[in-house]
Amino acid sequence: MKRVLLLCMAFILVISFIAGCSSKDTASNSEGDSKSGDDVVTLNFFQFKVEIADQLQEMIKEFEAEHPNIKVKLETVGGGADYGAALKAKFASGEEPDIFNNGGFKELELWKEKLADLSEEPWVEHVLPIGKVPMTDEEGKLYGMPVNLEGYGFVYNKDLFEKAGITEPPATIEELKAASKKLKDAGITPFSAGYGEWWVIGQHLLNIPFAQQEDPVAFIEGLYDGSEKIVGNEKFKQFKEVLDTELKYANDNPLTTDYNTQVTLFASGETAMLQQGNWTENMIYEINPKMNMGFLPIPISNDESANSLPVGVPNNWVLNKNSEHLEEAKTFLEWMVTSETGKRYITEEFAFIPAFDNIEPKGLGDLGQSILAYSKEEKTIPWTWFRWPDGANKEFAATIQEYAAGKIDYDTVLERFQQTWDNLK
Repeated sequence: MKRVLLLCMAFILVISFIAGCSSKDTASNSEGDSKSGDDVVTLNFFQFKVEIADQLQEMIKEFEAEHPNIKVKLETVGGGADYGAALKAKFASGEEPDIFNNGGFKELELWKEKLADLSEEPWVEHVLPIGKVPMTDEEGKLYGMPVNLEGYGFVYNKDLFEKAGITEPPATIEELKAASKKLKDAGITPFSAGYGEWWVIGQHLLNIPFAQQEDPVAFIEGLYDGSEKIVGNEKFKQFKEVLDTELKYANDNPLTTDYNTQVTLFASGETAMLQQGNWTENMIYEINPKMNMGFLPIPISNDESANSLPVGVPNNWVLNKNSEHLEEAKTFLEWMVTSETGKRYITEEFAFIPAFDNIEPKGLGDLGQSILAYSKEEKTIPWTWFRWPDGANKEFAATIQEYAAGKIDYDTVLERFQQTWDNLK
């Protein structure tokens, strides 16, 4: 019995020892897992370009595969949604993103205290001169990486133009009117007009009379100091012509037509022209891979200068200087524009015109090629709305919508534009 008892006690001691070791190993593994988990950081990426959201997510997967200790959580708010308001709400709630968008100029001034200085980043030497302008402050510091170069105008369906007997693309307002009539006479709706979107009309469309000024920057500065006026300005008088032409030959219910509907109408062949930019290229090709298209200007006169496309930097990637993972965020931006994978996504997947001299513009579709052609011929005008008072674009849009609805005349439109500027400047 003593021997049995001793054997039992020995057995219990062995089992206890094994259990203790197992527990210790488990605790050790748990600590290891926890430590490993702490080494993985998550970057919150808040951006507005809905047209590349899917491709951007795929690019992020490839970045994460190459950088297993960095995860990127992507959130996209754009299209018809108000990205600026959503971004302000993020910061107000304490959910500050690590990477987000900034348009530069006035928007840079508005957000500068939140932005990291990127002047010393290695990719800066490759940014094209036009790409640095929006995000460079008075001290010469650079606070953003240009997303790309973009242009917009009237995207037109070349096949529908040929069907209507239009042999030369219109370059002046009178030629645009004549082409619109020919399209309508051929049973084709000329314009896909998205007047339900404030940015389509109150920003892109209204940019034309600002950008067609002899010196757009000087004109805008004059509006701020009172030496210039919208009321009585010749370019703003001429703007009525293109506004009336588009509304006269537009799709049904332009005031309730949103971005997706506007692009879909054009891509499906229901309309011949679309007032949008090359950012719509992927969406159009997804609906109609055989679309044969190019750009027309948005002319407001019969002058030679009317045959120009607005080309500029649409937006910039910026970093939150208070981010806990600022270095990892810098790594992500650098990888986008220096790695072969990142460069391939920019040109071939996003269909972007790169704003960098180290990225060859290849894989561009019809719209990208059209913008390059206008740029090489120096037939471009600037994007000016980043210099406007904050919130002016939405008020401008509301005025244009009232005019489109027949509630106010054009003289009132110009008076309202002036009042908006004076109230917000």
